[in-house]
Amino acid sequence: MKALIIAEHAGAAAELAAGARTMADEIVAISFGEASDCGADKVLRITVPEGVALDAAADTVNAAFDAEQPGIVLIEATRHMKVIAGSLAFHADTAVITDVMSFEDAGARSMYFGGIAERVQKAEGDVAIYTVGAGVFEAAEGAANGAVADQEWVEPARPVKVLSSKAIEKSGVDLFKADVVVAAGRGFTEEGQLDMARDLCGKLGAGLACSRPLTEGVNWLPTECYVGVSGLMLTPKAYIACGISGQMQHMVGCNRSGAIFAINKDKNAPIFKQCDFGLVGDIKDVLPALTAAL
Repeated sequence: MKALIIAEHAGAAAELAAGARTMADEIVAISFGEASDCGADKVLRITVPEGVALDAAADTVNAAFDAEQPGIVLIEATRHMKVIAGSLAFHADTAVITDVMSFEDAGARSMYFGGIAERVQKAEGDVAIYTVGAGVFEAAEGAANGAVADQEWVEPARPVKVLSSKAIEKSGVDLFKADVVVAAGRGFTEEGQLDMARDLCGKLGAGLACSRPLTEGVNWLPTECYVGVSGLMLTPKAYIACGISGQMQHMVGCNRSGAIFAINKDKNAPIFKQCDFGLVGDIKDVLPALTAAL
């Protein structure tokens, strides 16, 4: 069987290629821009024209799919890639199993109903298409590509054009690769208080993440830091939730962490029923003391 992997980022491509090796005999990867070493037997490089959104590559991806005829497609679960996954599924007359957390003998395990439930499904039809989050597979270290070829661009009938763009402020640590993540929530009442979380990150070598209100409510942190059902799905060894109540929409993004530590001044906060270790206290007191003790 042949597998096609489609990824926006090099790290995700390496993970998907390693996972595809357990499912197929031949691996073809689609990359955007520069082809990175991910361990595929062949890489098809798609160069998106300047001024055109990545979503507009869907028709080009569909053409590559037709040429390769894979039996399984693994797609990185980013916003752009989910658009491409939907277009590909329509093109192939099948459905996508989204946000897969693991592959089992009975099928692919994923969340539904906004993350409050899980189910295991088997793909139907001639081709199986999955979007897969970070951490489901482990990347094969030092895996090199086979042949690299440029995939001819297919001009879409209605291209999505970029009218303006703004560089995203990077948090400094790749949250998908971080062993420890410190997450800030509504318990931080002033933007300057985030320095307490940053200081703790510095001591732990951790990445700084947050709940949705800090990115879309007050815009204190970039959207790349948001953990939750429509944001990042992380699997660090330790997740330290600071001032986060523990609503379902957030917890589905971190509930596969090795251990969850919670700090909240509300002893009745829902997160204390979901964490491994909890500390009732005000972040203004706890975080400086914790940082000083490390």
